[in-house]
Amino acid sequence: MEYDRLVEHGLLATGERVELLGGLLVVREPRGGRHAMGVRMVEPDVSVVPGSFRDYPLEHPTRAVLVVEIADSSLALDRGEKAGLYARARVPEYGIVNLVDRTLEVHREPAPDTGAPFGSRYREIVTLRPGETVVALAAPDTVIAVADLVP
Repeated sequence: MEYDRLVEHGLLATGERVELLGGLLVVREPRGGRHAMGVRMVEPDVSVVPGSFRDYPLEHPTRAVLVVEIADSSLALDRGEKAGLYARARVPEYGIVNLVDRTLEVHREPAPDTGAPFGSRYREIVTLRPGETVVALAAPDTVIAVADLVP
């Protein structure tokens, strides 16, 4: 695995929190108390894919229908570069649990945009607060209380 070779050569420390973002290894932001609570409420970096785990016995899914990020110190990155990458990948719905403002940001309708990070953006962005509800495109019969997602 490439990650293990980077550790062996001293380029990364064992257990260093990094992620691959747009072809670059990026050091992940430290998780604070609010982030840890948000992770427990939603789960980290959630992605919803078609089918069940049994549909992928030999390989990982290649297409997500929903991705959710938990954001506090990473909010600008999640709104910018990550949103651009998910839009470029045509992920139909991208959510950000915004711990700074205690909101849920729902991004929909990915579209090409040469001025956006990675050449794509979401045309529709809705900000929801505790007390409001959301219905995910991937589960149109399920109503989710924003208060259940935002600590």
